[in-house]
Amino acid sequence: MSKKSMRILLIDDTELNITQLKHLIKKIPEYEAIAFTNPVKALLWCRDNEPDLVVVDYAMPEMDGIQFTQQFRGFVNYEDIPVLMITTNSDTSVRQKALSTGVTDFLNTPLDNIEFITRARNMLALRQNQKKLIDRAAWLTEEIRKATRKVKDQERETIFCLAKAVEYRNPETGAHIQRMAHYSKHIAHVLGLSVQEQELLLEAAPMHDIGKVGITDAILLKPGRLTPAEYATMQQHALIGYELLSAGSSPLLKVAAEIALTHHEKYDGSGYPHGLSGENIPLFGRIVAVADVFDALTSARPYKQAWSIEEACQLLRDGSGKHFDPACVEAFLSDFGEVIAIKNAFLDESDSEENRARYGA
Repeated sequence: MSKKSMRILLIDDTELNITQLKHLIKKIPEYEAIAFTNPVKALLWCRDNEPDLVVVDYAMPEMDGIQFTQQFRGFVNYEDIPVLMITTNSDTSVRQKALSTGVTDFLNTPLDNIEFITRARNMLALRQNQKKLIDRAAWLTEEIRKATRKVKDQERETIFCLAKAVEYRNPETGAHIQRMAHYSKHIAHVLGLSVQEQELLLEAAPMHDIGKVGITDAILLKPGRLTPAEYATMQQHALIGYELLSAGSSPLLKVAAEIALTHHEKYDGSGYPHGLSGENIPLFGRIVAVADVFDALTSARPYKQAWSIEEACQLLRDGSGKHFDPACVEAFLSDFGEVIAIKNAFLDESDSEENRARYGA
C-alpha cells in the first residue's frame, strides 16, 4: 500500500484551525490532507471516499465531534479507521462518551506540533498495516475460493465418471444421464428453487442409479419381464446407491445419496424402498422421479422402442398424484420448449436421422 494514497481528513469549523492543521500535515509530505469546516459536508464526502485518518474538533455548532464520529462509524468498513479528536474539554464523562462512540485518541489544545505529527504518523502506520492485513485476507479468501472450486470440480468429475461407469453394465446411456439431470434442473427452476439448489440437483442427479453396479447382469440386462424375486433384487439398487454415496461427507454426495434412495418412491406411497408418500418423499427425489421416467420412456433401448413425447406426457399426467408429485409434473410440462431443447442438446449416438427430425433437431 503506497503511503501517497493515504488521506487525512481534517474537520474543524474554524478556518484558522484548519490552516494550522494543514501546515502541520505538510510536515508529513507523503500523506494528503482533505479539509472541511462543515462536518455534514465531510460526512457526505466520506460516503464516496475513504480516509485513512480523521482529525476532528470536538466543539462544533452544527454537529460536534462525538456526533460526527458516531455517524462516521456507521459507514461500512469504517470501524477501524483511526479518529483523533482535538478538544479543550477535559471532562472525563465527555471523553468516555467519545471513546464509546469510536474516537481512537485525544489531543488537547493548544496543540503541541511535535506531538500531533507523532500521533498522526503512528495512527497512519497502524492504518497502513490494517490495509495490508485486509489485502492479505482478500488474497487468502480468493485463493481459498479457487482451491475450493478446484476440489468441487474434481468431485463433480469423479461423480460423473462413476455415473458413466454404470453405462457399461446398463443399457442406459451417458446422454440419458445428461438429459434427466437437466430435466431435473428445469423442474427445480420452475418450482422456484434457488440457483444454488438447481446446480446442486444438476450435479447430484446423474448418480441416481449408481446402485445398479451391485445388481447382477442376469437381472440388470435381462431382456424380458423380471420375476417377482428378480424385481425385488432390482429394487435393492436404491439402497445400494444410498449406502455407496452416504459414506461421503460432502453436501453433493449427501444429496446424491438422498436421490438414489428416494427417486423410486411414489407419491401415493406404493413405491420403494420405504413406501414413502407425498411430501415425506424428499423434494429432489420427487423431481428426479419425473425427469427419469420421462427420459426412460422417450429413449429407445435394446429391449423396447421409444415412446412418443405425447405418450410420455400423457403418462405423467395420468400418474400425477399417484406415481408423481403433481407440482413436479406441472412444472415439467409448463415450459415444454425447454424440455425439447434439452432433449435435442443431448442426443444418443444411436439416434437416427428420423428421430432427430422428429424432435426438431
